[in-house]
Amino acid sequence: MPSQSISTRRLYREIAEQIRARIEAGKFPLGARLPSERELAESFDVSRSSVREALIALEISGYVDVRMGSGIYVCALLPTGEGLRQAEAAAEMAPFELLEARLLVEPECAALAAQHATPEQRAQLAELHRATEWAHQHPAAGQGPLHYDRMFHQAVAQACPNAALASACMHLWDLRERSRMFQRLDDYFVTPAIWQIAWNEHVRIVDAICAGDAVRARHAMAYHINAIMARLREDPEGWVS
Repeated sequence: MPSQSISTRRLYREIAEQIRARIEAGKFPLGARLPSERELAESFDVSRSSVREALIALEISGYVDVRMGSGIYVCALLPTGEGLRQAEAAAEMAPFELLEARLLVEPECAALAAQHATPEQRAQLAELHRATEWAHQHPAAGQGPLHYDRMFHQAVAQACPNAALASACMHLWDLRERSRMFQRLDDYFVTPAIWQIAWNEHVRIVDAICAGDAVRARHAMAYHINAIMARLREDPEGWVS
């Protein structure tokens, strides 16, 4: 029987609800392996990234177990009460929604920073970029790369003369850091090799801002955020497609 078509704005919640209902009805038995991400996306007629978000939401709420290299399985014991609804009540933003919002805000921050950053702010940005590289190379020492990644983007925002725009940028980062779904995406999809790629993208942003080139800074930041979304949609080794 084909799945009910999904057309609402919060796709991942609707998909998660349908899968949860099937689990509770026994259509996906306890301990059974779920269809692949690709098969679920075709069944619901949605993107695989929406299915990916739904599966992670179900994992957080205790309905499925993600086993890298094997598949996604229905938990042997289901949560009591309203596990999924409680997860939704935490007001978590969908990761790709947050990234889409960042794409609207951060390129303009970078462009304005290129035009208005002080010499001290440009120097701070370059220093943070070097600190991020050190964190990539020494993941077990001190703060992790995500800490410096946030500080890097915060430095770009602070170099923007529009306080409202800078505040909006950092609010999106606060939402990202509170999102358990984003944390799980990082756990599954962000590797040291991916961090190195992101660091190389930061090089273009730093160079453009330090050169005072607003057009290049805007494009470099937009490229970086679009590339993050593309990487989170890829199939890493061990993720069942």
